[in-house]
Amino acid sequence: MAANFWISSQYKELLDQEEVDVVHQLDKEKGITLDDFKLIKLHMSNYVARLAQNVKVRQRVVATAITYMRRVYVRISMTEYDPRLVAPTCLYLASKAEESTVQARLLVFYIKKLYSDEKYKYEIKDILDMEMKVLEALNYYLVVYHPYRSLAQFLQDAGMNDATQLTWGLINDTYKMDLILIHPPHLITLACIYIASVLKDKETTAWFEELRVDMNVVKNIAMEILDYYDGHRSISDERVNTAMSKLAGR
Repeated sequence: MAANFWISSQYKELLDQEEVDVVHQLDKEKGITLDDFKLIKLHMSNYVARLAQNVKVRQRVVATAITYMRRVYVRISMTEYDPRLVAPTCLYLASKAEESTVQARLLVFYIKKLYSDEKYKYEIKDILDMEMKVLEALNYYLVVYHPYRSLAQFLQDAGMNDATQLTWGLINDTYKMDLILIHPPHLITLACIYIASVLKDKETTAWFEELRVDMNVVKNIAMEILDYYDGHRSISDERVNTAMSKLAGR
């Protein structure tokens, strides 16, 4: 793991699950529950990924954008900053931070193409205005260390190069949860490798022991990921729509 993660703002601002799972008072007043809050963030993560696919940016930009979006809602309520605007704004900001700049007008074009719902139809000016608010909510900390960074080296060390695609996919799915706000990225990587080793029936106990990491933490992260897969099957469009309908209208 790159040493500079340990002196980064990301490390200093790691949170406990209880701090992330806080529904702001303004949102509570609209009837938004913790389940709704998580569902909306999940829906917005999928929204960012879908937009990114159309504007053709790499996965790292998607991961950074979703991290920004999740960080914003630790500090700001969804009532104040509409997720349907914050999500594309975070993608716009992440594309600049990751040096894969996407023009705001291209995002606006694809938003209109992908979503018929009027509530999604923001203009370029809206994204540029929200960009400043998002920057402020992030305290202007834009560098994000991701689990992808240490993946290749770990897989090589573990003799699991054949699990690259599987583990990459698992890491992608961790952005549908708040793990990046709670755990150092290398532990998320190791949890994904741990799941992959079980799925591929690879014996990695000795390798994990050599790493001298806290295996309880690695296994707990792995369990969270597996719980997400179990719970994800029961998420219907109806549940997402019900949660979204509680947000302030436009």
